[in-house]
Amino acid sequence: QVHLVESGGGLVQAGGSLRLSCVGSGSMFNFLPVSWYRQAPGKQRELVAQINSGGGTTNYVDSVKGRFTISRDNDKNTVYLQMTNLKSEDTAVYFCSASRTWGQGTRVTVSS
Repeated sequence: QVHLVESGGGLVQAGGSLRLSCVGSGSMFNFLPVSWYRQAPGKQRELVAQINSGGGTTNYVDSVKGRFTISRDNDKNTVYLQMTNLKSEDTAVYFCSASRTWGQGTRVTVSS
């Protein structure tokens, strides 16, 4: 059983940066690929980035390529999403997911 807790969201001006964290518990977490999703108001949940268990393979939705970086520190059971050059359209609740388990989400608001 995996349990996920996200943190790091907040209010930031356009062009700013935030780093989200997803801490996973459970013996399997470090062996699982992890994804970050987001859900903007009135929109469907969208896959943002993925990372494999070893951290060597990552994928991004086109709209965040070059601005967001997903990484993981398996010693800390944590997956990060570094977000730079934030835009108003990045405003959403961000969720991490692993093995069909979801965290509670962390809200990111980008003011223009």
